[in-house]
Amino acid sequence: MSTPFPFTAVVGQDDLRLALLLNAVSPAVGGVLVRGEKGTAKSTAVRALSALMPEVPVIAGCRFSCDPGTPDPACPDGPHETGAGTARPARMVELPVGASEDRLVGALDIERALAEGVKAFEPGLLADAHRGILYVDEVNLLHDHLVDLLLDAAAMGASYVEREGVSVRHAARFLLVGTMNPEEGELRPQLLDRFGLTVEVAASREPDQRVEVVRRRLAYDDDPGGFAARWADEEAAVRARIVAARELLPSVRLGDGALRQIAATCAAFEVDGMRADIVMARTATALAAWAGRTDVLAEDVRQAALLALPHRRRRNPFDAPGLDEDKLDQTLEEFSGEGDEDPDPDGPGGGGGQPPSEGPQGEGGSGARPEAGDGGEPQPSGAGAGEQSAVRAAEPFRTKVLSVPGLGDGAAGRRSRARTEHGRTTGARRPRGTLTKLHLAATVQAAAPHQRARGRSGPGLVLRRDDLRQATREGREGNLVLFVVDASGSMAARQRMSAVKGAVLSLLLDAYQRRDKVGLVTFRGSAADVALPPTSSVDAAAARLESLPTGGRTPLAAGLLKAHEVLRVERLRDPARRALVVVVTDGRATGGTEPVALAGRAARLFAAEGVASVVVDCESGPVRLGLAGQLAGELGGTAVTLDELRADSIAGLVKDVQQSRRAA
Repeated sequence: MSTPFPFTAVVGQDDLRLALLLNAVSPAVGGVLVRGEKGTAKSTAVRALSALMPEVPVIAGCRFSCDPGTPDPACPDGPHETGAGTARPARMVELPVGASEDRLVGALDIERALAEGVKAFEPGLLADAHRGILYVDEVNLLHDHLVDLLLDAAAMGASYVEREGVSVRHAARFLLVGTMNPEEGELRPQLLDRFGLTVEVAASREPDQRVEVVRRRLAYDDDPGGFAARWADEEAAVRARIVAARELLPSVRLGDGALRQIAATCAAFEVDGMRADIVMARTATALAAWAGRTDVLAEDVRQAALLALPHRRRRNPFDAPGLDEDKLDQTLEEFSGEGDEDPDPDGPGGGGGQPPSEGPQGEGGSGARPEAGDGGEPQPSGAGAGEQSAVRAAEPFRTKVLSVPGLGDGAAGRRSRARTEHGRTTGARRPRGTLTKLHLAATVQAAAPHQRARGRSGPGLVLRRDDLRQATREGREGNLVLFVVDASGSMAARQRMSAVKGAVLSLLLDAYQRRDKVGLVTFRGSAADVALPPTSSVDAAAARLESLPTGGRTPLAAGLLKAHEVLRVERLRDPARRALVVVVTDGRATGGTEPVALAGRAARLFAAEGVASVVVDCESGPVRLGLAGQLAGELGGTAVTLDELRADSIAGLVKDVQQSRRAA
């Protein structure tokens, strides 16, 4: 087994280390979601934590890590007798992004259960992680139904597997840690709320601290064992402190005064539901135990709020996470006199919440927390001739449903029809590999004609593997929604461009809700640009849209050709994900020789390949040329006005290009 990088040798990242340690002290806190840019020691810190966890006593031979002192009475490997067991290190189990549902929760062999009457269960990663750490890197890229299963198990402390009347239940209590890069897409607010704490991490901008990071990493790579040995004393001290804090935790008193501060804070920040209050209470209690105290202080409540509330205030994908610390201090001060008196006259000097002294580790670590919206919005590029500065988008609205015709096989989502693992049953087929969803009627129908040959003359049914049928299901998929936005001078009227940006922002919000990937191509002047390559981060697309300047000629053909190239590359990367092209323009084409003819030829490339498309017609005024409608016809799609985008439904307006061509 490779030697992990020592936890105490991680430079800076005080909030990250503290959040992990608090969950090690009290798993009831509910796990940690670590958000931040790549290369900020997220994975290193999580893997290093497992080496600090105390050893776990287990019953020998139990695949579900039952505690010999209190064995699980429902353990599939049980029943177990109470008694002495063996000790092993706490496990850190990693869930790959591409894991299947069976790999996560375990595989129940339906074939053996039906054909042989044997209840055979192969444990999954949830069973492996019981009483240890379950680490999900890039948790925002997991399929939604896997995230739901994961968080349900973490909340209930148990995993349930049910298939066709056969069920298995086993304990699954673990420290859940998820990491994500926000540039690759956000988690839904409902899922964000299920993580106890969240931490924003970023690379230090201090040269001395960056030098220390590189120095330690190079030393570790040259001699992992020797480097770990130099940090052994610090590691042992933190391990002992975790054990002591766990023992002290039941004795920590959460007084009425602290509870009032917690409730007032959650109310002041308008946090939905009561989960935030409960998580803050557990976190404040763990902070006190970590500091070696038996009373929760105001400083514990403040630190708990900074860790437990920022991600719960995010209402839509365009909101930046964060907390107004001045408002937090004002709320805590307002309710500081109610309930219990502060038992610690030294205030913050009591050591509440900071990780232990770690020698050179602490040097240079600022522990500064970035404020919400740090860095601001992207600034528009320098204005050139005929260019206007960016205008703000109008308020977004609920759009109609745009969908891709036909039946796809893409990633699960909420936009277009697709063959999926979850959804309504539409038919049956022979299993290809392991049987996961049994189609009972089709199975019985396949077996019935052979009963006499199999010696069955009375009631009952003799099943063989060849009789089993897999249910085929239809659900919804997520698509690639590629926006091609006209930013030329003909679109430059401020009120008009504000409405256009508001419409695109509305479609982006719809794409977020339907689990789509999005991309943004803009064209103006003499060229087109890929403002945002296809990504799951709709908030990144919104930021690019907001800063988009306008002006110049209308190179419509260049915009369409650039979009065609983006689709070609993305089709190689993800061939199963179907595309929907949304062209936002008034249909004018200027600049170069024969701009209208060139635009028509570029549009017909999409029609020839059967790419679903919609043109959002931005033409306004009493005299309209209808150019957007002509463009839609050449694309093989349909045109809608900005006003029509608000109608009840336009699901049927996206033409099935193949059907149209056959009819012609």
